[in-house]
Amino acid sequence: MSHPEEKLAELGLKLPEVAKPVAAYVPAVRTGDLVYTSGQLPLREGTLIATGKVGDAVTPEVAGECAQQCALNALAAVKAEIGDLGNVKRIVKAVAFIASTPDFTGQPQVANGASELFGQVFGGAGQHARSAVGVPVLPLDAPVEIELIVEVG
Repeated sequence: MSHPEEKLAELGLKLPEVAKPVAAYVPAVRTGDLVYTSGQLPLREGTLIATGKVGDAVTPEVAGECAQQCALNALAAVKAEIGDLGNVKRIVKAVAFIASTPDFTGQPQVANGASELFGQVFGGAGQHARSAVGVPVLPLDAPVEIELIVEVG
């Protein structure tokens, strides 16, 4: 299998710089063979891709793009912690928070923006457990936030 960053390049994507925390935390922490990321917002070059609620100001398609950017930001945090994405053994779990209107029920489809990327980049090792949760508001009025648990070797 190709190196994860080669797979990203084939998809026309690359890892961003690690997003600077917006409060008192670190982007990722390793304990043993697991890396836990903090929640990652859809920041691209320091700016949110979109703001607002899914089902109102943000379409599900844009929210899916936000989820993909959150995933890229989370992978950047993992790489900064372990040095090389080639050391990822498995994406264990993803938790997606989607700021949405009370009547929006497509949170799982929004989270697929991240989940599908993990599958494309890591193959079977990208298949993971997941929660997709609708919430009333996220930091900076972001529509999506994603955190990961990753097994490394």
